[in-house]
Amino acid sequence: MAAAEDLDLDLPRPGLDRCELYRLLSEPVRLRLLALAAEEELAVGELAELLGEAQPNVSRHAAPLRKRGLLVERKQGTRVLVRLAQGAAKDAVVADALVAGRALCVEDGSLARIVEVVRARDAAARAFFGREQGRPSFAAIPGELPRYLAALAPLLPRRALAVDAGTGDGSLLDVLCPVFERVVAIDREPAQLDRCRARVEQRGFRNVELVEGELEGEAVRRAVDAHGGADVVFGVRLLHHAARPQETMRALADLARPGGAVVVLDYAHHDDESMRAQADLWLGFEPAELRRFARAAGLEDVAITTVPDFAPGVGAPDHHLPWQVFAARRPVTGNGGASDHEPQKPQKRNLRS
Repeated sequence: MAAAEDLDLDLPRPGLDRCELYRLLSEPVRLRLLALAAEEELAVGELAELLGEAQPNVSRHAAPLRKRGLLVERKQGTRVLVRLAQGAAKDAVVADALVAGRALCVEDGSLARIVEVVRARDAAARAFFGREQGRPSFAAIPGELPRYLAALAPLLPRRALAVDAGTGDGSLLDVLCPVFERVVAIDREPAQLDRCRARVEQRGFRNVELVEGELEGEAVRRAVDAHGGADVVFGVRLLHHAARPQETMRALADLARPGGAVVVLDYAHHDDESMRAQADLWLGFEPAELRRFARAAGLEDVAITTVPDFAPGVGAPDHHLPWQVFAARRPVTGNGGASDHEPQKPQKRNLRS
């Protein structure tokens, strides 16, 4: 049975007066709003764009739907996001309303425009990470660190392949390369991969494959499948830039071998709107949200822990934010629609020249 924190608790009440429910759902704008929220969790501003209504009007129509438990709202800083409540469609009247609302949204084209609205979320992140940043320079790492990490490596039962999703300038490679036989580092932005490549060359890592592309793309799939799937897939400060974080979690899970792990390091929920300037689409995540993403991705054995503030990076724009680690496993038997991988063969490690 799911934990209470993972469920939307404001579900339609069995004794809800049917006449009142029919009246509530007789308004075409509410029918369309309900159908759009069933398709995708959307901000009030995004719903206003799709519905061709002013934001205050959308909020006015959403309020009674939320009050009756048909919609769930959550705040992200100054933004309010809306989605259909879990289990709401089990009510026959609501199910009929969703069919009618969807038909209206197909007719006016708003259902098809959801893809464009979600894609627009991504524009700021692509511009931010795709810009040229000049010649990269990397802080020196203690000479003993790779040896210390290699000493810890035998504690991991399987370490043939790690995936660094959204590698950026490759800072995580300083940790992964001494531990894993092979590392596939992925980024969709050529500018970021250029910086990562410079780090790899400077450090002398010889067990890294750099792949440009989306997590669901053919190039990434081919690189990971060549090794039978990853023992661990890492996503560090990735989800809060993702247009659809639940789908990103699903993509991370799909890169893991059966029994492999997914590790996400990201911010806990916060309210610092200034992080939007860093192309942060989401202001961190509540544990319940991460667990919901995990369920949708077919992951199990979820553990979420707070990261101790050992040495805050003073000067970094996110040094003051709370961090958390999410870890889960892909079931040994296929789950959640992810494709099964063949078992891996150990590879000889060659870290440096």
